[in-house]
Amino acid sequence: VQLQASGGGLVQAGGSLRVSCRASGRALSNNGMGWFRQAPGKEREFVASIGWSGGGALYGDSVKGRFTISRDNAKNTVYLQMNSLKPEDTAVYYCAGGRRSYSGKSRDDYTSWGQGTLVTVSS
Repeated sequence: VQLQASGGGLVQAGGSLRVSCRASGRALSNNGMGWFRQAPGKEREFVASIGWSGGGALYGDSVKGRFTISRDNAKNTVYLQMNSLKPEDTAVYYCAGGRRSYSGKSRDDYTSWGQGTLVTVSS
């Protein structure tokens, strides 16, 4: 399966952005999906995950209340809506396909990774 992330860009602090991730090669409608991010010089960190049916969403503490993960299984696509963006949200955002129907916060829960899309938040 290939994961293609898109929608990154430059946005001002306080603004919003939606990134998308489309799966091809194999449907992931039975798998949990997740988003991680990696800022320069930092480790990759968990952002959000969602279960196969759209339920069971989990969020990292730093994005809780500002970001929303969703999915459209008919389009084989998962979304991350990011509101109230802060400069510290600047990172490359990676989508990932889970091993099971629900996926957690650990990178070990995921077997497929996209190439990432860069989000830059200016102050």
